[in-house]
Amino acid sequence: MKRIVLWVLSTLSTLVVLFGYHTSTSATMATTSETTISGSLSGQAATGAASTGTASGSAPPSDSSTSSDATTVTGTAAQTRYGPVQVQVEVAGSEITNVSILQYPNSDGRDIQINNYALPQLIQQTLDSQSSSVSMVSGATYTSQGYAQSLQSALDQAGL
Repeated sequence: MKRIVLWVLSTLSTLVVLFGYHTSTSATMATTSETTISGSLSGQAATGAASTGTASGSAPPSDSSTSSDATTVTGTAAQTRYGPVQVQVEVAGSEITNVSILQYPNSDGRDIQINNYALPQLIQQTLDSQSSSVSMVSGATYTSQGYAQSLQSALDQAGL
């Protein structure tokens, strides 16, 4: 009798623990605001800054001067399995001085987690290498590929 009671209590305890465990795949609250991630050559770490508004479709490539020396070029949006990735590059002469991410997959909590980890690394690699030859970030393969495509598009438009 003692064994049966012990077995029932341990089974119930195990079931309570299992049903109470929240996995990493459980739904999380995703923010609905558009986020821009950028980095610059001045040695700052890439930061995310929320802006108001909703995510828009892919914007056409455009050139606009931010100063007499620097040019800002927007790459075409690269469609990935999880959403578009679009890069904007600021170029001064033949030097990449700033990289901003205009669009990236952020439809759920996992996308946001992956991209908040991967995009600053990709931006830093771009600023360090001064080219579109960036290494893929483990766990963010689709984002890395989309980033490289959009970055190459922007650099082609800038003539680099």
